[in-house]
Amino acid sequence: MRHAVKGRKLGRTDTHRKALLANLATSLFEHKRIRTTESKAKELRPYAEKLITRAVHALANEQQNIVPAGEKDVHNRRIVGRVIRNKAVLQELFDTIAPAIGTRPGGYLRITKLELRRGDNAREAVIELVDWSSPQDGTIKKKERKDRVKTTPAVATPVAKPVEVIEEEIVTAEVVEMTETVSDVVEVSATEVVETSSDVIEEQPNTDSSSLENSSESTDEEVPKS
Repeated sequence: MRHAVKGRKLGRTDTHRKALLANLATSLFEHKRIRTTESKAKELRPYAEKLITRAVHALANEQQNIVPAGEKDVHNRRIVGRVIRNKAVLQELFDTIAPAIGTRPGGYLRITKLELRRGDNAREAVIELVDWSSPQDGTIKKKERKDRVKTTPAVATPVAKPVEVIEEEIVTAEVVEMTETVSDVVEVSATEVVETSSDVIEEQPNTDSSSLENSSESTDEEVPKS
């Protein structure tokens, strides 16, 4: 069991680990924000904050005239220059970053955890300078909930269809008219039958009398004269 052993080895040797942290610090001061694994970000934060503190102390010495007027704090610049080998990034750290965060009492960096990385499933994080982050960082916006009005579902009332009623009335009217016409036809036919039967009855005696007359004439003709 490892007791009294500070820091993470990160799977590297001592020299490789120091070079890794120096390169990460250089990229952080250059881009103000980098994305790496969570363990590397946690190791980089105290390492980079000590370098920023050196730059802030150098700025304070220059402002308080601790160093000769018109000169820069060469001592702190050389100590930080052992780690930050890029001269442009070193100048930006002392001339741009330190004046911007000189009034902040520590806590210069922020770590934001991200999702797992595809491939090796490693935990990722973003480490950034607090004063160079976007203005909405660190604020929580609560969504305003709209008061929902509970509405009871309306019961559908049956509505009578006037069209169907009109059609039914029309159908009933047609049926009544048809019955009336049928009754008229029946009455007309009955009257016609009665009239025809009466005519037949009237014509039958005439035909009988005429037949009798004809028969009598025929008999008279057949009788020989004496």
